[in-house]
Formats: sequence, structure tokens, C-alpha cells
Amino acid sequence: MFDSGVGGLAVLAGLRSMVPREDIVYYADSAFFPYGSRSVAEIRGRCEAVTRELLGLGAKLIVVACNTATSAAIAHLRESFDVPFVGMEPALKPAAEQTISGKVALLVTPQTARGEKLAALVDRYGAEVTVETLPAADLAERVERGAIDDDGTRELVRRYLEPLRTSGADVLALGCTHYAFLRSMISEEAGAGVTVIEPSEAVARQVQRVLAGARLLKSAGAGSVRYLTSGDAQAFEDVRRRLRDAGADIPETEPIGAE
Repeated sequence: MFDSGVGGLAVLAGLRSMVPREDIVYYADSAFFPYGSRSVAEIRGRCEAVTRELLGLGAKLIVVACNTATSAAIAHLRESFDVPFVGMEPALKPAAEQTISGKVALLVTPQTARGEKLAALVDRYGAEVTVETLPAADLAERVERGAIDDDGTRELVRRYLEPLRTSGADVLALGCTHYAFLRSMISEEAGAGVTVIEPSEAVARQVQRVLAGARLLKSAGAGSVRYLTSGDAQAFEDVRRRLRDAGADIPETEPIGAE
């Protein structure tokens, strides 16, 4: 599995629980973070390069644990490589099913907000509800630094959720893996009348279904987690530690820096 940074670690926690016998390689493409500031062509190029590296390590399924990368590249990856891919998308379908007011909001990165995949998702599941998109610059960057419980991050969250005060939306779907680490803060700032949902658990279930359907699930042994990064391995280890110290459920293993 891979992400532009640490956001996909939220998916990793659920995946370890869902498929505990599987060996997981987590690749943080930190040298190219954030994907959201790059062109579609650049993102596809990075996704291709990381996919080749993971396949070289024997990957039998690849999780694109990044909404921006999924939006920009997953269709291209599926056409280019003969391996199953599981991607991320904002949880608009369950949001549309859960809303009582008929109004939902999506908290996403600016790149995801501009993407065709999100527009198609809104067309598919938003026909019966009103969907408000809330682009949130810099939130993923703060998570990437491990700043998930400080005042500066809370101020940003409060500012980006301001439209909720008047929109009438009663369900907020998180559209960036990094935002899962801010779920408690986001829930507090959204208010008691707003349900916050994010797709990490659903992605883990989909991985289990795909592996089982392809008869690729391991039936014995204990799984392991291996960390790779295109960036600074020590910095990656440090931010994982800060996220754990703040309460995040992230497996502790020795990091292995990418060459």
C-alpha cells in the first residue's frame, strides 16, 4: 500500500485487523508530498514508479491509500499493471444513506475537489441529496508533521468547517486519508448534530474481499509490516512516533528506507 505520506497509516491500522496473516509493505512517497500540489501527469508518474517498486517486492494487491492518487491515477494503474488495486474515495455513498436532512458535506484536499473522479462520485451518489464540497488546504501537511492535536490545526479545522454552520448538512465525509487522524477534532468542531464518517474500515473490508475472491488470502502464519519511504527514513519514523504518542493505532516496526 502507498500514500504520498503518512495519511494511509490510518488505513493500515484497519487492514492489520482485517487481514492479520498478510505481510504488508507501506510506502510513504514523502519526497514527493503533497501529491495535491502536483499535476495529474506527475501523480500518475509517481504512482507508476511506486507500483513497480512494490511489485518488485512481491506485492499481490496494491492499496492506493490516497484520495488524490486514486482520483488521478487508479484507472491508469489498472490498465497498466496486472494486479488488483483497491483505492480510496470519499464516503459519499454511506453519507447519502445516513443523512436525515438530505444535505451532506465532503472535506477534501483542493486537488481532490477539482478531480473528475469526485465529480463522477457526486453524480452517482448525490442525485438525491445536496452535496457541499469543502476544500481544505494545509490540513494534510499538518498531519504529515504529526501536528494532530495542536491549536493551529484546530483553528484550520474550525475555519474549513465554518460553512457547516449554515448549510444544514448533518453528515460530513472525510475525503483524505490524513484527515482520519483528525477525526475526533473534526467531530468536536462540526458539532453534535453532524455525523463524521471516513472510509478506512470500508477499504480494509474491500481488500479482504478482493483477496478472498482471488484466493490470495494467507491461511497460516502471522503477518508483518514493513515501512518504506522515498524521503527521510528517520523523519518518517519520528512522525509515526508522534502520531502514536497522540493516540493513533500504528504498528511499531523497524523502518526500512527506500533506495
